[in-house]
Amino acid sequence: MGTGTGAVKLSPSGWVAEQAELYEESGGTKGTTMQGAPCLLMDYLGRRSGAIRRTVLIYGRDGDDYLVVASKGGSDEHPLWYLNIQDNPHVQLRVGTERFPARAETLSAEEKARVWPHLVDIFAPYETYQKKTTRDIPVVRLRRTDKTNG
Repeated sequence: MGTGTGAVKLSPSGWVAEQAELYEESGGTKGTTMQGAPCLLMDYLGRRSGAIRRTVLIYGRDGDDYLVVASKGGSDEHPLWYLNIQDNPHVQLRVGTERFPARAETLSAEEKARVWPHLVDIFAPYETYQKKTTRDIPVVRLRRTDKTNG
């Protein structure tokens, strides 16, 4: 999967594209937070276009893994990035100055219940988002794959 912005399609959402561009162009030294919450860049394969796409996501940690929330602001629909990683869970992350491959996996209801309070501590609006929709907002584990965990 490509790592340069030339080969990657940025989000159609203006502020997301601007932040992703700042984050990547600075080598991970700028644009790394949103409303005080830590952010990462995730590159993933578009399930229809086959293009590599990039989005900015707030993250939490669970051990060595990264956790992201497919909230879409409490919309009744999943964000497109989530639909894409369901089809192809192999992603590329930039967390700060580091870039590495990872595998995405949606957490079970039990795992989500365990980590949800931590994620709401990081970004309080998640609680409101979940109340706005009947959709169960997924939490996704991003597990690094360039080390011994394959």
